[in-house]
Amino acid sequence: MKKKEIDENIEEPQISYDEIVREIGNRRAKQVATANANESVKPKQNNKISKNAVSAPINSKNSNAVNSGSSVKPSVKPRATSKTSGNGIKASASGTKSAVNGKTGAKQAQASANSAKKTAVSNAKTSANGAKAKHTEAITQPNGKKIRYFDSADTAQQLQSRGGRRGAVKRKVDDEQELGAEYNVERNPYNLKVMFLGGVGEIGKNMTVLEYGDDIMVIDAGLSFPTEQMPGIDVVVPDISYLVENKDRVRGIVLTHGHEDHIGGLPYTLNEIHCPIYGSKLTLALVQNKLREHPKVKAKYEVVNPHDTIELGCFKVEFLHVNHSIVGAYAVSITTPVGIVFHTGDFKIDLQPVDGQTTDLKRMEEIGKQGVLLLMCESTNVEKAGHSMSESKVGESLNAIFAENVGKRIFIATFASNVHRIQQITNLAEKYGRRVAFSGRSMIKNMEVAARLNELHYNTENVIDIDRIANYPDGELCIITTGSQGEPMSALTRIANGEFNKVEVTENDCFILSSSPIPGNERAVNNTINALFKKGADVIYEYLMPVHVSGHGYYDEIKQVHQLLKPKYFIPVHGEYKHLKHHKDLALSLGMYESNVKIADIGDCFEINKDLFKESGKVKSGSRLIDGLGVGEVDSSVLKDRINLSEEGLCVTVVAIDKKKGVIKNGPEIITRGLIYSSEASSLVEEARQFVRETILKSDIKNIDVQVLKQNIRKALSGFFNKKTRRNPTVLTVVFDIK
Repeated sequence: MKKKEIDENIEEPQISYDEIVREIGNRRAKQVATANANESVKPKQNNKISKNAVSAPINSKNSNAVNSGSSVKPSVKPRATSKTSGNGIKASASGTKSAVNGKTGAKQAQASANSAKKTAVSNAKTSANGAKAKHTEAITQPNGKKIRYFDSADTAQQLQSRGGRRGAVKRKVDDEQELGAEYNVERNPYNLKVMFLGGVGEIGKNMTVLEYGDDIMVIDAGLSFPTEQMPGIDVVVPDISYLVENKDRVRGIVLTHGHEDHIGGLPYTLNEIHCPIYGSKLTLALVQNKLREHPKVKAKYEVVNPHDTIELGCFKVEFLHVNHSIVGAYAVSITTPVGIVFHTGDFKIDLQPVDGQTTDLKRMEEIGKQGVLLLMCESTNVEKAGHSMSESKVGESLNAIFAENVGKRIFIATFASNVHRIQQITNLAEKYGRRVAFSGRSMIKNMEVAARLNELHYNTENVIDIDRIANYPDGELCIITTGSQGEPMSALTRIANGEFNKVEVTENDCFILSSSPIPGNERAVNNTINALFKKGADVIYEYLMPVHVSGHGYYDEIKQVHQLLKPKYFIPVHGEYKHLKHHKDLALSLGMYESNVKIADIGDCFEINKDLFKESGKVKSGSRLIDGLGVGEVDSSVLKDRINLSEEGLCVTVVAIDKKKGVIKNGPEIITRGLIYSSEASSLVEEARQFVRETILKSDIKNIDVQVLKQNIRKALSGFFNKKTRRNPTVLTVVFDIK
C-alpha cells in the first residue's frame, strides 16, 4: 500500500509511528530513571550504576533503544527531522544520568522525561501538520468515519532482527495498546476477502468475488455445460447465494471477455442482483444479445477501454488489453486498501496478432514494480511446454487449403466468437473469389454485432444467405458454420447427419474443423468427423494441419507473466485440480514460498493483507442447474429421478378397488418404459400383474388406507423386478376407490 499523506480533513492531532515509538522510549526511560533513583537511596547501596542498567527494560519496536552506554539514542532516524525532538531525547538521557545523585537525580530525571514527552508530542503534531507522517494512513470505514492505522512492515522486520518474530509481535501489540487509546489511533480493522464461486477445480463457470468492508466486486459470471450425470439440464451456473444475501454491497461486475464461461451466467445473476457491468464493446454487445432472451432482466452497461480505470467502492480497477481467442479481452489490476490484486483473465502472448495489438506486457511490468500483493492467473495450458502458436499462423494454413481445393465447396467450422479467425477466413474467401455464407444462429448474430462495432471488416456484397448457395458453383462458395464441438443441434452436426435441408454433403466438399475439442466433447466431435467421411467429403482437423491455435498461453507465457508481476501471494485459477497443481509448481520454481501459494476450491474464502494470507472458511457455493425456465440444485430430487429413470426404467401400475365390498374391480394394469426387453415383456408383465393382485388380496381391502395400500404395492413390485431383472425401476402406483 502506498505511504500517502494523512487526510487533512482529520481534525485530531496526527502522530507518526516513529514518533509514537519514540514517545514509548521516553516513557520507558523515565521509568528506568525513577527505578534507578529509588535504588540509589536504599541503605548500603552503591551509587554507581552499571552501564547496561538503563538499556535492558526498553522493549518497543523501532524504539529509541538505549545502547550499552548511558545515553539514549533512537535506533531509527525519525522522518520528521526536528532539533527539538532530538533535544527532548537528550534531555531524557541527561535525566537518566542524573539518577545517580539520589532523590534530586530522580526528580530531575522525572522532569526531563516529562519534558521529552511533551516535546515528542509537540513534534508529532508539527509533523502531522506538515503531512510528513511516515507510517500512518487515513482510511474511511463503511460507516463513513475516518480512522488512522499503521503500516509498520519495516518496523516488524527490524524487530525480527532484534528479538525474533514472537517477541517482536508481542512488543508490537503491547506498544499499540499502550498508546492507541490516548492518541485515538486504530489498526486497519479489515482484511481483503477473496472468494471463489466458480472457475477453480473446473473448466468454466468462472466467478471470483472480492470483498473489503462494505464493498463487494465480482469478476466474471460464467456458465458451464452439463455432464452426462445431468440429464435434461441446459446449462450450469454458480450458486450466488452469498451475493444475494449481500446484494446491497455489490458495487459492480467486471467482465474479462465475452466467452460463455465468463458471461453465460449473467442472466441468472442480474435477475437477483442489480448492479452495473463493465466490459469491452464486444463483450457487452454479446451480453446484450444474451439478455434479449431474458426480457425481464435489466442491466446497466458501462463500456471500458484499455487503460481505463473505474472505482467500485474502495476498489480501483484498471483494464489491460490481452490476446485471447476473442476480441476485447482484458486482464484487470485492482488497487485495494491492502495492496494490488491482479487477475489475468484468459490470455496468451501473441507476438503476431491479427489486429496488431499485443498483450500489454509493458503495463504489467510497471504494475509489478509497484508491487503486486496477489496474483490470480489462468492455468488452462500450463501443462503444455513452450509458447503457443500465433493466430496469424492459422491464416497461413487456411490459405494453403484454399489454394489446394480450387473447385471444391469449402465448409469451415469454428467458434462463433472468434472474430479474428473469421476475419482471416473472409479475407481468404474474397482473395480466392468465393462468396461467404454464415450458418448457425449464434454465428449470424455474432458476425452482425462484430461488424456493427467495426471489429470485423468484410465486403457485404460478398456475403450471401445460406438459402442461396444452390445458385452458385461449389468452387465459388465458403460456408462458415457453428458446430465445431459436435453439439447435437448445431448446423455442422445436422449437415453431417443429413438433417439440414439447405445442404447435402457430396464428395466435392471439403470440411475444416478450425477448433480443438473441449474436454468432454471428444466423442461428439469424432462422431461428426466420421459421419462426414462416410458421405465422401474430405475433412481437415487439428491433428492433420495447424488449422487451430489455442487462445490460452502455454507454460512459458504464464511464467513470463509471473516474472513481470512478481506477486507476493498467488492463487492459480481457471483449471481442473491438475492444472492448478502444475501452476503452483511453476510459482514455486520461481522462488515463491509455499505458504504464499494456495490452491482454491469452490466456496473457499481467503483473507489477505500485507502480513496475512490464510483460508478463513467457506461461503455457500456450488452449482445451479438451468432447465428451461427452472432453476435447481445439483442434489435436487428431480435430477436424481431423471438419472434413475434413464438407468433403471419406469413401471406404472393402475388398479381399481371397491373398499366397501373389499374386492378388486379392475386391473391391475402394468405399463413399463425402459425396463423390460421386448422378447420378455409379455410374460414378465403378466407375472407382475398376478403378483400385484395377490399382494392386494392379502390386504384387508375394506379397512386398509388407500395410501398404505399404494405403498405396499410399490414395495412389492420393486422387490419383484429387482429379483427378476436385477434392476431398480421407478415404480408409480395408482389406486382408485370406486364407490
